[in-house]
This record gives sequence, structure tokens and C-alpha cells, in this order.
Amino acid sequence: MPRRRSPSPSSSTAPRNRTPQPVRVRQRTFGDFVKAFLAFVALAVLLVGVPAALAMTAGWPFPETFEPMEWLRQDISVSTFLGILTFVVWLAWAQFTACVLVEMKAALSGVGVPGRVPGAGPSQLLARQLVAALLLVGATAASFTPSLAQLGQTYDDNQRPTVAAAQQTPGLFAQQQEQAAGAAAAVAEQASHTEATPAAAKKQGDTKFYRIQPPEGRHHDSLWEIAERHLGDGRRYKEIFELNKDRVQPDGSRLSEASLIRPGWIMEMPGDARGGDLVEMPDDAPEVSPEVRQQISDYARTGDGASGGGDQAQGGDQAQDSGSGGGAAHVDLPRQRPAPETGHADLRRPAPDQVATPAQDSSSFGLPEALLTAPLLAAGLLGALGHRRRQALWQSAFAGIGGRRGMEPPTPTGDALDVQDALLVGADPEGVRLLDRSLRGLAASLAAESRPLPTVYAAWMSNGDLHLQLAQPSGKPPSPWQLGQDQTFWMLARADAEAYEDVDTAAPYPGLVSLGTMDDSRLLLNLESVPGIVSLSGREEDRAAVFASVAAELATNGWSDRMTITLVGFGEDLTALAPSRLRHLDGIEALIETMEAETRQRRGALGAAGHDSVLTGRTGPARHTRWAPHLVLLAAEPSPEDAMTLAELAADASRLGIGYLVGTGSGDLPGAAWEMEITAEGRLLAPLLGLELDAQLLPDAQRRAVVELFTDADPEHGPDGPGTTPPFLVDISEQGRPAVYARLVGSYEIIGLETPDGERSALLHEALALLLLHREGVHPRVLSSALWPRGVTDDVREALLDRLRDWLGTDPDGTPRLRTDDAGRLTLAKSVVSDLDVLRSLYHEATQGKGVDSRAVRGRLLTDALVLVRGPLLADRPEGRYRWLTHEIVDAQLPLLVADTGLALAEFHMEKNRAEKAIEALNAALRTAPADERLWNELLRATHALDDPERLTALASDLVTRSGARGLPPRTEALLDELLPTWRDAVAAAG
Repeated sequence: MPRRRSPSPSSSTAPRNRTPQPVRVRQRTFGDFVKAFLAFVALAVLLVGVPAALAMTAGWPFPETFEPMEWLRQDISVSTFLGILTFVVWLAWAQFTACVLVEMKAALSGVGVPGRVPGAGPSQLLARQLVAALLLVGATAASFTPSLAQLGQTYDDNQRPTVAAAQQTPGLFAQQQEQAAGAAAAVAEQASHTEATPAAAKKQGDTKFYRIQPPEGRHHDSLWEIAERHLGDGRRYKEIFELNKDRVQPDGSRLSEASLIRPGWIMEMPGDARGGDLVEMPDDAPEVSPEVRQQISDYARTGDGASGGGDQAQGGDQAQDSGSGGGAAHVDLPRQRPAPETGHADLRRPAPDQVATPAQDSSSFGLPEALLTAPLLAAGLLGALGHRRRQALWQSAFAGIGGRRGMEPPTPTGDALDVQDALLVGADPEGVRLLDRSLRGLAASLAAESRPLPTVYAAWMSNGDLHLQLAQPSGKPPSPWQLGQDQTFWMLARADAEAYEDVDTAAPYPGLVSLGTMDDSRLLLNLESVPGIVSLSGREEDRAAVFASVAAELATNGWSDRMTITLVGFGEDLTALAPSRLRHLDGIEALIETMEAETRQRRGALGAAGHDSVLTGRTGPARHTRWAPHLVLLAAEPSPEDAMTLAELAADASRLGIGYLVGTGSGDLPGAAWEMEITAEGRLLAPLLGLELDAQLLPDAQRRAVVELFTDADPEHGPDGPGTTPPFLVDISEQGRPAVYARLVGSYEIIGLETPDGERSALLHEALALLLLHREGVHPRVLSSALWPRGVTDDVREALLDRLRDWLGTDPDGTPRLRTDDAGRLTLAKSVVSDLDVLRSLYHEATQGKGVDSRAVRGRLLTDALVLVRGPLLADRPEGRYRWLTHEIVDAQLPLLVADTGLALAEFHMEKNRAEKAIEALNAALRTAPADERLWNELLRATHALDDPERLTALASDLVTRSGARGLPPRTEALLDELLPTWRDAVAAAG
């Protein structure tokens, strides 16, 4: 888990408290008292005046005797209706009174979220507002908007959280709503205070100390509140933190996180601290017990040693904790595991001796940093793009049965090419795979134990480990999961995650989406589990970058089965990424109408299925019910009325699997449960959640380039679909004999070069194969990322390129065969070719070049092309290498190219009624493209031309056997009905 950072001094926008009803605990205004008085009057009228008036005018609602049969015999009159109306009014008063009691009890007892009174939505909302206004002048007012320390409680489970859960949970759940209430008033002056140093403050007065107070109700001490009380500004909590960081406390533990403090700890204060009896000095505090005075004196002696050795002290403390059970049991932060030699910060971390530090790799070669630092987003986009391109190829192939439309997808240029390279470099498909398997494996294990899925608010990916942050303790996790820092954290080590296999179960947490990084850890927030609306404030362009990143990752992630993502106010072009997941609505009115209907439908469906929430529908006996989430991303700021309507809809949304992320320019959004802010520097701030992240963004330029990649790959894009001309054509005449010839189709062989010696031979061969498959050029970082997926330093990459240049040599005119174009991409000279280049060139020349006008030339070129096919691409590649091929579509292009060649050669022979030759050509193509339906259909036609029913029946029987339980494709079945009407009986008789 990450170490939380203090607000950056350079940030132009400090964390702000955007609670819908901000409350000051100790400084009350005249308006607060006026509101409290008016609320008291309103409550008195409603609770006392209404029943008194009813009793005086209409009497009590209950009859003196209980005679139901006699009542039924009486005539219905006006008095009967008045009696019913009176009873309804009494019932409404009783319901409102119950709401007031529930809200008052929750406020005074600090139980977090109040319980719901059945059927009392508007009444309870009114009661909540009146009680909040009444208690606004009291210390319990902050309890009406539960902070993340109490997010483990639900409407149905109002349990008081433990002190440890409230104080020690990192990341989310670290700050109290009341603790951050004073932040809004002091934001404008942050810059003037960030330059203050602990040393300068200390000189202003004598050394003073403060002892962390035990919790009172829902209120827990925090460094922010201590700084606000005794230094006048909560933002100066960093000074207190620096003075006390890593110093041994009375209980033997140390302060390592600004948000993790415990009752009884001693804090040395800056010299200008003020605050009367709360600031305790060991030599001038007679009211302090001798034991506490001794603790303060002992603590004062640790100051000099703690100021300079923070890292060492921390390391020593970690060693001490790991060796003893006493201190470690209280440390609530998941320990930073030592980075494995192979791994990643996001389940794929560079090895220590290979990772490129910022000093070593200061340049990104012009690639978009936003995508280079978003491995899960990049992996999702890359996988979806490859799927789209393969889909385009197959659709083009089958649409071209009567006239081939082409097989070459367009080559990206400009920003689209840079974005594609950034996706190739930044993508972490292995991390996505492990995350998906880990979550599904957890769901399967819990289902086997007949246990429900716990509510997960967030996931942290840190040093190869996965930490799930639970809403509330859920017992011991199933093996190989382990308890983390406390009962609300479940942790899975990378080694255990790699042991998981694919399981047939629904994705348990499809609403997880990356928000950013904190140090070496990546945070994924579960949007569908948020108990209300998540608001995002900041400049419009910065908010748009966050919304685009969230939408793109949700639309293409690999740990979800299916979901609906509704975009409002932005992103109409993003629907091209995943039309089946993304939909765009024009305005808030349409959104509210849609969500009201869906909320009703989901409530009814859950009730009919007997589930408490969507989580119980995703596992256990009902796991076949795929309760897919619906995530709403609203970039346009709603009006106050619309915001309240959305807040009412979102009140029960987490149980229904619905999440809301809403943008706001003003920073105040009524009904927001979690509040975040994006700064101009790309920092994602959430003071009440204890978060300050390097935000994951998809800026406007990169968003347009990503959309361009997907629209260009769309099979319906353009009149001719993919292109028909290969990106690189070879001179197939005798004069075009290459200097270096590589065989990639089948076993990998190189002709014209000496085999390199040593262990680097495999790397050189792999680098050459990648360059041969991308004649348009390969970015140096794409090459290094393909060869070293876990990362590599610049000097290692450059050394390999030097060896590759030396190995390839130069052309007779002295030009190196490995070159760098104007854009900095690596390209090969035309004298270096592969058999795949020759195959493409032969087919192109036969169907669009000289073969069009010469039948003899066409037959010879097609025959030569088919002879080149010796098997699948790089058939003998060693295991563990060439993993970059998973990002390529050449595995789909090659079978289609071979099939097209076989079909063209078969057609050539059938023009002269040479059916046997046609069958021979089709069978040769089928060895490389056995799943191509076109080849089998043409094979049926050619066999039918032989006028041999037995042979045709045998072929039909073979096809039926190959098709298995799926049966024959409709086109093939229809063709058999035409060519051999009795084929079903014949196949059945044959076996």
C-alpha cells in the first residue's frame, strides 16, 4: 500500500472540503444559531403542534372499542372518510416522528449512516435536514454526512467502527468529515504557509508537546485538526508530521503516515503552537499525571535522533515489527513487500537492475506520457483495438466472397501512430490477466464455501501484491488470500495470483477503475459500491481528461464481463471504443428518466430473486445471474434540483450495482458522498478520503487519437473496408534478389547472415522479426518493450541496437540496413525481406498487377505464393519469447492471405475444369487456415465437379465430424443441400 503524500506546495489548488453542508466545529456564526432556532420551531410544530391540533379537532385516531364486524356493517358516510383521513394524518405524523428519532439517535450516538424508516424517503430527508440544522451549533453535526472511516457500515448495519478502523486505515477511510471541515476556509492562504519549515516554527517559542486524545463519539483526533486548533491552520499538519516522523512512541510504534495516529501518542509541536491546557509541556504541566509527564520527557529525548534518519529509522522499525508480534499487530498499513526480481508495480514490476529510472530515461521519445503510465488502461485499449481489427479482417473476408475487399488495415499516422506506440509500450496485459483471475478465483472460492462476496470499495496494486479494501470486516479470506493490515484488508501475493487458473464464474467487481498512483501503488476505485454520488471538481479540461480515462478503461477493461456505461455531457465519440458497453445521452433530463426506470427495475428484480444486493447475485447458487453494473459518468454539472434527484436515486445505488461519477465546476454538489478534485498539475485530491494521487488522465489530444484508431479499424469505416495494398512490396523478379532473406512462415530461418554467437542471438532474431513485421517502422521504446516486457535501461537498449546494426551490416553503397527515419523510428532497408513480404507481393501482383492481364502469369504467381507456406508464423519460436505477437493481427492476416491465395488458385484451375488441381490447392491452404469456411465450401464445389458422390459424401462426413456439437455453418449446410440433397442420410449411414 502506498504512503500518502502531503499536499504539494506547487499545487495551485489545495484540497478543499466540499461537503454539501460544511460545518465548523468550534466557530459558529449568527446564521448557524438562526438556522438552529428555526429548525427547533419547525420540529416543535411538527412533533407537538400537529398531534395537539389533531387531538383537539379530530380526536384520537383509535376507537374506544375494537369491533371489526360492526364497522363493516356501518354505512359509508362523510364521517367515515374524515376518520380515514384523520388516521392517515396521524400515521404520517408517527412516521415523521420515527424519522426524527432515528436521525437524532444517529447524530448523538455517532453510529454513522442512520437507519432507514420504511417508506419514509421525503419525510426522513426533511427530518435529517431539520435535525442537522438544530445540531449545527453542536459538535455532532458532522455525523450527518458519514466520512470514509465509517463507510464499512451500511444502512442495514449501523455498527460503531473501532478506533483502529477510524484512525489507522490508509488511502481511503483515513480522514473524518469533521477533521477536514476547516479546510475550505483556509484554502486561499496555503501558498504562504507551505514555505514554513518545522525548524523556523520551532524557534518562535519553547518546545511544546501534545498528547493524542482518545476518541469522543465519532470524533477522532487528527494532525490536521491539531494544527488547526494550535497553529491556526490545518495545512500546517506537515510541520507536526516532520517533527515526529519515525520517532518511537510510548507504545513502541512509530509515526510513518500523517493520517495514522493513535490515542496516547506524543506529538512535539512547533514553537508557535498555542492552545492552553491541550498543549502539554513536561516541565510546566502539574495537571498532567506523572506517568504522562515521564512519557513526554522520554519522547523529548528522541527528537535529535529522529530528525535525520527517517529512512533508516523506518527500516529499523519494519525489521522490528517483522520480528516481534507486539508492535506489528497494531500497524494498520500493509507493509511494502520487497520488490521481487521479476514483477511490476502493477503486477508487473521491472527488475531492480533493469528498471529505467527518471534520470536514466528522461525522454519518452515524444510518446504520450498519459498512456505510458496507465498500464491497465493501455492493455484494455490495445486488446480491444486488436479485436476490432481482427473483426474487420474477417468481415472483409466473408463480404468479399463475391469480390475480395482487402485485408490490410490502415497504417496509423501522426498522433494516432504515437498513441498506438504508447499503448504498445505502456500496456500490461499480464497484470490485467492476473487481476482478472485473482478476482474471479476469489469469487469461486467464496461460492464453494457458500459465503457472500464482501463489498469492496477499492483495490491497491502494489509491488506485485493485490490489496482489496473492504467496506467492513468479512472474516478470514479463503486461501491463498490473507488478511492484510487489519480485518478490512484482504491481500493476495503475486506468486499466489500466478497460481490461479481460469474459472467459469462471473466477474465479481466489474466496476473497478484506475484513478491514479500514489508512490509505487495504483488505486482502483469500485464505482458501483460507492454509497452515493462521487463528485469531481476542477477545471473543465482537467475533469474531461479524468472522465475520458475512466470511460475508456471501463469500456475496454479485461476484468469485467459486461456492463453499461452511460455518458452524459461528453464522450459521444468514445462510443466507438465499445458500442455494446458505452451509450451517450444528450442531457440530464434523459438521464434522470432512464435511471428512475432502471432503479425501479433493479429493485424489483433483486426482490424477486431474493438477493440483498447485486453481489449475492454474482456468486453462490445464483452466480449464473450476471448482475452487470450500470455506471453513469455525468460531466455536465447538474442544477441543484437535478443534483438532489440524482442523490435520491444514488442513495440505494450501491446495493443495486449502479455508480455515479458527476462533474462540478463550483465544487459544491448536493448529495455527494465522496468528493474529489483534479488540479491543473494532474493531481487527484480527496482530503476526506485521505488521497492525493498522480491522476490517470486521457487528455483531449490522446482521446481523439484513440478514437481515430478505433474508427479506422471499424469494418464499416469507408467504402472499401481495410486497404488492399500491402505496406511493403518486394521486387519479385530475378533482379530483386534480397541481400538478407528471413523465413517467418513456418520455422524461423535467416539466409544471408551469419548466426550470432552467444546468448544475444535469440534477442537479435526476435528484434529482426519484429522489424520485418512492421515495415512502416518501429519506435525504439516499442522494440525494447517487446524484448524486455519488464523494463530495461537505455544503455542496454542502445547496446542491442548497435549489435543489430553490426549484424545486419550495410548495403553495397555503404548505407546501413537498419536505419532511423525522421520520426526516430527504426526501419529496415529494402534489401532485407521476409517470405511474408514475398507472399504478399506475389498475391498482390497476381490479383492486381501483371496477373490480371495474363492468365499464365497469374497461375505461376499464385502457385509460387502457395509454395512459400510452410506452416504457422514462427512455428518453432521458444516458449516465453515473442509475447508481443499477442498484440499483433498477423496471426489473423496470414491465414486469410493463405486462404485467399488458395481460393484464387482453385478458381484459376476450375476455369479449365481441373478439379483435382483445385482440390490440391485448397487442401494446401487448409493446412494453414483450417477454420476458413470459404475454403471448405470451395472444396465441396470442386469435389462435386468430379461427379463422385461417394467422395463428396466422405467429405461431408468429415466436415460434420470437424464441426462437432456446434454443427455445420448455415452457408455450408445450405451448400450441401444444393450439391448433395441426401447428404444427411448418407452421413448418418456412414457413422
